[in-house]
Amino acid sequence: MEETGNLAFVLLAAQTIVLVAGTALLGQLVVGMFNWRARQQNIVYKTFELVASPFVKLVRLITPRIVLDQHIPVAAFMVLFIAYFWLGFEHRASCRADVAQASCEKWVQAWGTGAGRQ
Repeated sequence: MEETGNLAFVLLAAQTIVLVAGTALLGQLVVGMFNWRARQQNIVYKTFELVASPFVKLVRLITPRIVLDQHIPVAAFMVLFIAYFWLGFEHRASCRADVAQASCEKWVQAWGTGAGRQ
């Protein structure tokens, strides 16, 4: 069980990173909608772009060249969206396997209130 000792924490940390990147992409869209033509000069837009750019570059790297560059942020958001929920389900499964792990306290609390360990 030593190798699963910190798995729940690692999954939760990865899920948080994915959440921040996805939120940055959403924030970039919202800020860009206010003034689309001058979005590249907006400091908030550039900050969101800085946070999300590693994930956007990774999606650009794995997608075929036929996919237009303007569609890559949307694809990156969809990948992050799916990854967020997948990591959440894996975190739950890891906590079900060993509730003594760090970062499983909320699951233990939820299962203790009658919800069961389904």
